[in-house]
Amino acid sequence: MEHNNYLTDQQINIIHKIPLFRGLNEDAKRTLLDKLDYTVTEISKGEIIIRQNTPCLHMYILLKGNLEVNIIDVSGNNVKVENLIGPRAFATPHLFDGNSIFPATFTVMEDGILFKATKESAFKLISSEPELLKNFLRLTGNCNACTVSRLRILSYKSIRSRFIYYLFEHKQSDTFSVMEHNQTQLAEYLSVTRPALANEIKRMADEGLLKIDGRNVELLSIPSLLKYV
Repeated sequence: MEHNNYLTDQQINIIHKIPLFRGLNEDAKRTLLDKLDYTVTEISKGEIIIRQNTPCLHMYILLKGNLEVNIIDVSGNNVKVENLIGPRAFATPHLFDGNSIFPATFTVMEDGILFKATKESAFKLISSEPELLKNFLRLTGNCNACTVSRLRILSYKSIRSRFIYYLFEHKQSDTFSVMEHNQTQLAEYLSVTRPALANEIKRMADEGLLKIDGRNVELLSIPSLLKYV
C-alpha cells in the first residue's frame, strides 16, 4: 500500500456524489474533508484490505477499483457475497454497530484507490450534519435488507430454489425479471458451480418454466415456480 493525503479535484467530486454525501449544501461540501481525519491509499490486485472478524475502525470509500467480498460460514466454506465496484462507500453499517466487527473479507480484484477516515472523525461529521445522518441511516437500512436477502438465498439447498428466489428478488413486473449478474457471476453469488447452474437453467427452460434472453427472464409459470420457494 502507498499512502498519501492528497485528493484530486476529480476524486473530491466523486466523494461528494456518492449516496452517503449526496444532498449536502455547498458550505457542508467545502468543509467536509476538513472535518475528517483521513488517508488515501493505492491498493493492488490480490491484496486483502480487510479480514473477516477484525474491528471496523474506519469509514471506507472505494474511489476506484473492484473488491471481492467473501465470508467463511459456520461449515468453513468460503462464500462469495458480492463484488464492490468503485466509486462507493462500503461496510458503513459496521462502523457504529454493537460489535464493530467486519463479517467478511475484502480482497482487491483490480488496482484502485481507497479513502479511509477514522471512526471518531466520521462520527463527529455524521452527527453534526442532519442530511448526512439521514443518508447514513438510509444506507444502513439498505445494506441490512441486502444481507437478509443474501442469507435467504443461501438457506435454500437446491440450485433451482436459489435461482428462482433470485429471479423473484429481481422482478420488474409480475412475469418479467432482469438478472444483474452474468452467469459466471451469478454462479458465484448463488455459491454453485457455473456448469451446474447452466444445466439447471436449461432444464427449467425445457420444462416451460421460463424463457431467457440475455439477462432478461420471462417467468412462464409463476405457480410452478413458487412451489420451489
